[in-house]
This record gives sequence, C-alpha cells and structure tokens, in this order.
Amino acid sequence: MTMSGRIYVISGPSGAGKSSLVQHLMQGVTGLGYSVSHTSRRPRGSEVDGVNYHFVDKATFKNMIEKGGFVEWAEVYQDYYGTSFSSLEGQRARGLDVIMDVDVQGAENVRRHFKESILIYILPPSLEALERRLKERATDDESAIGVRIEKALKEIKNCTWYDYIIFNEDLLKATEEVESVIISERCRTSHQLSKADRLFKVTSP
Repeated sequence: MTMSGRIYVISGPSGAGKSSLVQHLMQGVTGLGYSVSHTSRRPRGSEVDGVNYHFVDKATFKNMIEKGGFVEWAEVYQDYYGTSFSSLEGQRARGLDVIMDVDVQGAENVRRHFKESILIYILPPSLEALERRLKERATDDESAIGVRIEKALKEIKNCTWYDYIIFNEDLLKATEEVESVIISERCRTSHQLSKADRLFKVTSP
C-alpha cells in the first residue's frame, strides 16, 4: 500500500531565494514532487505548459474556482494564479512528498485544507542583504525596490506561525537545513508506524 505524501510549503519575501532553494531541493531530494500552479496569463519566453505552469484561459480558471478546484488562488495584476487539488493529490497518491512555493495567504489556505502540511519560512540574513539582492536582480527601479522592502517587512511578521524558519545566507546550507526538515518529518512515528506494523506487527498484542 502506497502512503500518501506530505505537503511542504515554502514561503518568504521576494529576494529571499525561494526559487533557487526549491530548484536545489528538487535535484537533491528523492521522492519529492513540485506543485505546478495554474495561471490565466500567457506563457513567457521558453515557459512550457505543465512544467512551469498549467496555462488556461480566464474562463477556465474562473470555472475551476466556482467548482472548488483550488486549494489556494489569487488574482495578481489582472491574471489568476492557483494550486489545484488535483495537482497535489495526483502526486501524493503516488507516494511523493510535494513542495509548494506560495505566499502567506496561500500557506494559510493549504494548512486549512491539509492540517498536517509542513510550513517553512525562508528569511534573508538581514534587511540589507535583502535590499542588495533585489538591486542585483536589476528588474526594478529604486522606487519599486522600496515598495518591495516595505511589503517584505510586513510579510515577514507572519513567520511566527510557520513550523520552521530557515535563514538563507548561504544557499547550500539553507538547502541542507530544509532537507533535514523533510528527512526528519519522514521519520516521524506517525508517518512510519504503518510500515513498522506491516513488517513487525508492532501494534499487535
């Protein structure tokens, strides 16, 4: 019997390094799946449907909302983004743990639907480091960076109700720490007991 995988939610402010961390996790941790979100926006550059996003039109996305098809969703700059139940459950049914990169609101909705999900908040080593990373991206002007910093300071306050906090000063170290969380959670008695009972009848009188 295949045991359903767990859900690991990664959140953090823009510039914390979440995307790079998730990429390293996907390469280094076996049995880990990634939640591919749905979006109503058009593909950009070399993005591939089903790999980067599930690309659908707005009518399809709204229809999925009405039918309760999303664990979490949001409208961002007139486009919709969301995580479908089918995207998560399909991977979990195969025994894969699923990692998600979502914002705080998304994390709240995931926890509401999946009580045993594990929430991990990624923090930069300092405010100065966060500002430097945003500037190095060279995708925003000074004004936009200021807005992102202000937003980040408000968002970071939510780290207090996450299960784990990881400081991403060094990407490899931060990746190892998240890997440690996943490995330790996989070894929990509640997760391993059914296998132990099947092999050794540990709950039998």
